Amino acid sequence: MRKIKYKNGIKVVPTFLEYTGLHTHVKTQLQLFVYDDLTLEEFNDFKSSEISKHIINNKVNWVNIHGLNDIEKIKSIGDCFHIDQFMLGDILNTTKRTKLEEHKDVLFFNIKSLLPSKDNKTISVEQISFILKDNLLLSFQEKKSDFFNHIRERIRTHSGIVRTQKADYLLYLLLDAIMENFYITIENEEDSVEELINLAKTSTNQDILVQVEKHRDDFNFLKRSLIPLRDSLYSIKSIKGDEIFEVIESKNFTFFDRLHQKTLELLEQIEYDLTTLESVSNFYFSTQSHKMNEVMKTLTVVSVFFMPLTFIVGVYGMNFDNMPELHWKYGYFVIIGCMFLLLLAMIYYFKKKKWY
Repeated sequence: MRKIKYKNGIKVVPTFLEYTGLHTHVKTQLQLFVYDDLTLEEFNDFKSSEISKHIINNKVNWVNIHGLNDIEKIKSIGDCFHIDQFMLGDILNTTKRTKLEEHKDVLFFNIKSLLPSKDNKTISVEQISFILKDNLLLSFQEKKSDFFNHIRERIRTHSGIVRTQKADYLLYLLLDAIMENFYITIENEEDSVEELINLAKTSTNQDILVQVEKHRDDFNFLKRSLIPLRDSLYSIKSIKGDEIFEVIESKNFTFFDRLHQKTLELLEQIEYDLTTLESVSNFYFSTQSHKMNEVMKTLTVVSVFFMPLTFIVGVYGMNFDNMPELHWKYGYFVIIGCMFLLLLAMIYYFKKKKWY
């Protein structure tokens, strides 16, 4: 179970900035794409003080920041683009839930990106933040990752319509790439659940229940991550009628509607997977109960076989003098034969009735 833990003390001061994530060893680096339909410029690993001289106002400017450990560099980026201090705090605080904030000329998006870990046993979580302002898009990543590479290549090779659109369309592409990670994560979990279902059919190992609970926690964590994303994307619909807010073009609201539909689809799939896990648990307990019943049935049949034999032995074990069979020369063999025939008759009767 993943739990959010908050630190006490100095961190409660709103203007105090501190990176709370796990990737404290990642060096903060900047990457900048400046493009339009005809031209493209790309800058890598430059100083934050040099950003302003590369920005061109009438073109799309995508500033991608890898690594959030250098607080001073993050502050200088915030000063350069006049980013609110509270937004910088939310960018650095990885315990925050997915959120969307809208101001007159700025759209702030905070989202969790989930992927299976390298060993496929846990879920790796990375917080990614976006600030959309006019033709400027800032993206903040905790570490370098490759799930935006195809978008970079589309920009470099002028594939699709990305170079003909503004920064809001680029934000849509980046959010769509993050949502693809949810599909990958859910598919990986479903593959593990399918193996678990097959194992539950052949094994009574109690580790199956441990694995069921682990996957149930993972699916609930995915659900907790998707619900605020769904709500945030839904709230963009309300922006559509706001004439004052012009960061997202009217023609591009359809793309964000698609993202909202994807969250609904993902949540429905998660609910189905949770139901499947419940079925696995029920099947496991049913199998255990069935096997226990089979054992009890076998023991009962064996007991029934020996009950009349025990009765006969008990009768002839009584110490009475007036028992003619005790003094009969062939009495022992006759009784043993009768007991054997009685046992065969019971076995035949039970088989005929299909009681075992």
